[in-house]
Amino acid sequence: MSRDTIFPENALILQHTVFPQDQHVVRLQAPECARHAQPGMFVHIRCDAGIPMRRPISIMRSQADAGWIEILYKVIGPGLQALSSHQPGDSISILGPIGTGFRPTAERNRALLIGGGVGIPPLIFLAEKLAADAAGDWQPVGLFGSEIPFPFDLVEAADRLPGIPAQAGTALELLENIDVPSRLASQAGFSGCFEGYVTELAAAWLGALDQPDLGRVMIFSCGPTPMLQAVHALAQQFGLPDQICVEEFMACGVGGCAGCTTLVHTDTGPAMRRVCVDGPVFDGSTLGFLRHRD
Repeated sequence: MSRDTIFPENALILQHTVFPQDQHVVRLQAPECARHAQPGMFVHIRCDAGIPMRRPISIMRSQADAGWIEILYKVIGPGLQALSSHQPGDSISILGPIGTGFRPTAERNRALLIGGGVGIPPLIFLAEKLAADAAGDWQPVGLFGSEIPFPFDLVEAADRLPGIPAQAGTALELLENIDVPSRLASQAGFSGCFEGYVTELAAAWLGALDQPDLGRVMIFSCGPTPMLQAVHALAQQFGLPDQICVEEFMACGVGGCAGCTTLVHTDTGPAMRRVCVDGPVFDGSTLGFLRHRD
């Protein structure tokens, strides 16, 4: 996305919902951002008038017609602590949407969405986008992991998924409502969750598919680095393409400072790319911090 398509807006807080362990979901009235947002993109938020450094936060949901976006964040540091104090009716400054998002392809219509912790939001956005595409034959499945309570309303899953243990029967309500199956993994002992890593849950599902179905899978992921490395290893094991949404510290957030660069491998050799505008979504096979596993 080029610099001239990043929109500054004073966004009105419509809803602010607090979940356990300082997790927050905020709905913002931001018509320009909502109109152009795509899964994998983020907004750069001024958390408070007294804190000049903005914070990058992934877009979790977007409704272009209604003009709103939603974000999810966990309070870490003074910036997000200040953001958590804002209430409906307050206005905050945002820049967005920023970045290059996910690129699903019709040939790989079985989208496997793997998210960990605060890396879950871009996959929620992608699930909703695919489910809303009436012209496509998308069959997304969402698998999510967290070691703290999930910041979503949870329900019993309506349908079984191949390879998934019966005891892992809890799903995200907002995805069940749009007929996107999901399952949860944790090592914290949460009821209804698979006890283990989300990549182990993904391996069980992939291992239950026959070759024709497996040939239609593409993996999309976002989360902490160890999880992304395990996801990429899983993609290699099953011979699948993967797209990774990278989390990185950012200063300007619009490509000017080059403070968020990451090593990628291109057809002409290694190169440094800015996570903010060249990403945050990259093909897993190109990322330097994953490449040692290729």
